[in-house]
Amino acid sequence: MQVLLLKEPRDGESGPDPYIKELASHGHKATLIPVLSFKFVSLNTLTDKIFQPEKHGGLIFTSPRAVEAVKMCIEERKEEWGSSVKDKWNTKSIYVVGKATAALVRGLGLNPVGEDTGTADVLSRVIIEREDTNIPPLFFPCGSIKREVLPTALRESGVPLETLTVYQTAEHPDLEKNLNNYFTEQGVPASIAFFSPSGVKFCLEVVRKLSRERLTQIKFAAIGPTTRDAMTAEGLCVSATAEKPTAEHLGAAIAKALQ
Repeated sequence: MQVLLLKEPRDGESGPDPYIKELASHGHKATLIPVLSFKFVSLNTLTDKIFQPEKHGGLIFTSPRAVEAVKMCIEERKEEWGSSVKDKWNTKSIYVVGKATAALVRGLGLNPVGEDTGTADVLSRVIIEREDTNIPPLFFPCGSIKREVLPTALRESGVPLETLTVYQTAEHPDLEKNLNNYFTEQGVPASIAFFSPSGVKFCLEVVRKLSRERLTQIKFAAIGPTTRDAMTAEGLCVSATAEKPTAEHLGAAIAKALQ
């Protein structure tokens, strides 16, 4: 059956997208349409922060893009990073959400904590359990449309936090054209998977228009509870939610919904 994935492809990695590969193993043909475009900002400020680990109690990453922004800053000062700065950060806690973000953080030479937390909400509880209120602020490079769950939870618990917007998120410029082409060529898919509340916001109106009366026949899937809640708030019936934000878990959930 046809499955439409409304997500971002992996940057700089070769081979098939793991979600497409996983769904193929269940006998389904998946197509990926990029939903978002990103623009990195505040990189000079980010560089200053990253190369002054003594001013912070640790790092928090909740998205691969934030790690990519840090990687760009490190490229300019690789020797300094490798000789001292990296090791200073590794004396502190480096918090992450999800395996994809954790893998990128390891690529920087850092040791992440929390990769099995599937959401910022769960990660915030881990941080609150581990950190005192008298530490220097944790540094949280993030996107322009981050949810406030984690900052609010830390603030209410007295854990100091410093945020910096390091990338801006916008709708992919070819999104509507790509969706039109897909529905024209492939027809209405058996399942559509969303990977972020932003994806729901940018795609749903077009999907509704193109699906018409067949919208109710589509098995909608979510990468996690946050995205599921955004879909439900828009009136969608969500048939599958991944237990963890991985290709294996989403593939299994969609395969079960399509049985």
